[in-house]
Order: sequence, then structure tokens, then C-alpha cells
Amino acid sequence: MSRPELIAPPEIYYGDTEAKKYTNNTRIQQIQAEMTYRALELLNLPPDEPAFLLDIGCGSGLSGEILDEEGYLWAGVDIAPSMLEVALEREVEGDLFLHDIGQGFGFRPGSFDGAISISVLQWLLNAETSHPTSSPPHRLNRFFTTLHAALRNPARAVLQFYPTSDDQVQLITQIAQRAGFGGGVVVDYPNSKKARKVFLVLYVGDGGAAQVPRGLENEEPNEAEGRVKFEKRREREKRREKSGKTKVRDRDWILKKKDLYRRRGKEDVPHDSKYTGRKRKAVF
Repeated sequence: MSRPELIAPPEIYYGDTEAKKYTNNTRIQQIQAEMTYRALELLNLPPDEPAFLLDIGCGSGLSGEILDEEGYLWAGVDIAPSMLEVALEREVEGDLFLHDIGQGFGFRPGSFDGAISISVLQWLLNAETSHPTSSPPHRLNRFFTTLHAALRNPARAVLQFYPTSDDQVQLITQIAQRAGFGGGVVVDYPNSKKARKVFLVLYVGDGGAAQVPRGLENEEPNEAEGRVKFEKRREREKRREKSGKTKVRDRDWILKKKDLYRRRGKEDVPHDSKYTGRKRKAVF
């Protein structure tokens, strides 16, 4: 069976039917969750601190839900309108943008504390037309150059993708390095056709001097354990939806998150009070 990126452009392949089918497939949900957790592990953000992340190719928000659970603010971009419509129906927490990442990003410099991407980068390796601006090198250059600018210094980006050859990996890493990134490729379970996963771990600024993490080796992931973890998460989410309860955060966490909103230029952030979640009344 051919990979989706070899069949049609993403905005066409992921129409209304395919977008819902993809989102509701429990196997895809499990794989997406596993790779998102691994991407966050490689991102290596400071624990218990709020961060503003970019989800590149966010689709219907499967990775975004995990970012929410882990306490991160996020914005997502995707080229498929149907995927974003499903994300809106699911009421994900992130800010969503309809955008072609091959045209580059237009975010303010230093907007994000990090970026992740799951199963997206390979879409840039297929030229849709014969025009020079549609060539993979041209689109990759715009993607990496503007992504580098959008990340603060220091920061990391972790991009999981499916290359079909070593030449593709070399092309991607060379263009990323020319854009100013440090880092390299991390391959988990390199000797397994089924479990093998490729991650591009990129550094901005001081992070460029850091050593690239080692990939997971020797044993394939325990699928039963992964399924149990995924099922527990799904059951927890169902109970939360049924009871109408949301995760309770402590006061310090809320204050940090509000401060991050203010630093990002968000308007109408509620004033701090002993209740933290309520807007303090103005005194005239």
C-alpha cells in the first residue's frame, strides 16, 4: 500500500471523509500518541514550566491533546481544511492556522519555545508542479529558514518523518543546517522494519552545541504496554468528559501560564487575584 504523500497533495488526500476516518482510527490515535510523547522527550523542555509550542501539521489535534495534557500552550498549522474543521469540532485548545508550511512561516521572531511535527516533513519532498518554487529544496529551504526565525534562542524542534531513502535524509539535514540549525537525525529501533522511527532533532542557539540524543535500540517497544498506556489515557479522558471535570492546576501554575500569555502579547489576560481563575473587579 502506497504512503499517502505519494497518492495526492495533503489538502486533497485529507478530505472530509479521510480526515474523520483518520481521527477516529484507534490504531492511528495510539501511534500518534506514542510518537508525540517521544517527540516531547526529545524536545527536553524544563519540567513543570509553561511553554508555547508550535505543532507543525497539527491535523485534527491528536498531538495537540497531549500537549494540553502536559500543560503546554500551543498553536497548530495545517494545509488541510477538513483536518482543521475536525479539530474545531473536537474543541482542541490550541490556536489553529490554515497554512502551507512549504511557503514558510510568518510568525514573529522568537515566538515559540519549541516545535514538534509528527509524520509531516515527507510531504515537502514531493513537487506538485514543475515550477522551481515547487521543488523540494526550495520548499524545504523556506520551511527551515522561517522555522529557525520563529523559535526563541535557545530552543529545539523535533520533527518525526518517513523518508524513503538516505538521500532524502541527507537533503533535509543539509538544508536545515544551512538555515542555521544544529542537531541531527535520531533513529529509534533502526533494525526493525515495523518499529523504526526517524526523528530530526534540531537546535537553535546554544542548544546547537548539545550532543544529539541516541535513538532507542536493541528491543522493539512493547506493544502491549503501549496499548495499555493508551487505553488508560482514553478511559481517563472519557471519565473527564462524562463528569464534566477538567484537570485542576495549582495557583503557581496558573500564574506562570498567565504571565506567558502576557509576554506573548495576548490581550485581555485576567488580572491576578487570590482566586487566580477569576477576573479581579476594577476599582473606581
